[in-house]
Amino acid sequence: MISRRSLIRLLSTAPVAFVALGLRPRALSGKILSHPEPRAGITGDDVISAEQLRSEGFDDDVIALYDGIRAMPEIADGLACYCGCELMGNRSLLTCFHPTGMARGCQICQGEARMAIRRHAEGHSLERIRRAIDARYAGAASEDSSHHSLPGALDGHGGRGHHAHHGR
Repeated sequence: MISRRSLIRLLSTAPVAFVALGLRPRALSGKILSHPEPRAGITGDDVISAEQLRSEGFDDDVIALYDGIRAMPEIADGLACYCGCELMGNRSLLTCFHPTGMARGCQICQGEARMAIRRHAEGHSLERIRRAIDARYAGAASEDSSHHSLPGALDGHGGRGHHAHHGR
């Protein structure tokens, strides 16, 4: 049986595996995904808690993403994730932040969340957030292209998206 920590490490290498196998994550494919409709009455109750993330050694930047997604489940549940995690059973960006999701180590999940949280705080509609995410992750042009955010090390947040004890 694989330990939880080993599984997290394994999941965080998924983008490397895609490249090694000659596969392309959806973020690199140029294809716009169909976004799911948010489920009525959806909550953020299944999003991993800050306490759990701290106990696993995650830094405050990653914890803030989980807190942000937990606070806007009706938005996150209406966003497709471009990393391809629906192949693992994830329905939406919201489910990427559930215990079985891969947002802990996936820069695409984290980048989409960062963009969605910021735009939601700025008062953007779900449809407008979808267009911005599509423009960033599928390469499509959009009216929001001047506001793009990049995931991981390129987003101006110091590249923090991994465990604090990894020196990042």
